[in-house]
Amino acid sequence: MNIPAELKYTKDHEWIKIDGETATVGITDFAQGELGDVVYVEIETEGDNVAKEATFGTIEAVKTVSDLFMPMSGTIKEVNKALEADPEVVNKDPYGAGWMVKITLDNANEVDDLLSADEYKALIG
Repeated sequence: MNIPAELKYTKDHEWIKIDGETATVGITDFAQGELGDVVYVEIETEGDNVAKEATFGTIEAVKTVSDLFMPMSGTIKEVNKALEADPEVVNKDPYGAGWMVKITLDNANEVDDLLSADEYKALIG
């Protein structure tokens, strides 16, 4: 299972890559594996300020629908439009082309509440 060391993780299986005051958010390799074949991603929060741990969208797979939770507070400045036409890219490349949103961070200190790669590995066993 792929768990990149340079990312931070949530207990809800989202990852975040921080680059200064902006960040990219997606779901983990573990999450996409548990969901199965992703058939639809709905994110209608572009431009919205979303609180940490609040729902910013949903992801639908063949067997279930799950909420997407914001790892850190911020304003969603970009949604990955490629997921509309090709949602299964989340299964193929969850840490690359399968990213969900890019945000402008409200509070960089919230990173302290996230899991390291080793802590996330321990969480999922």
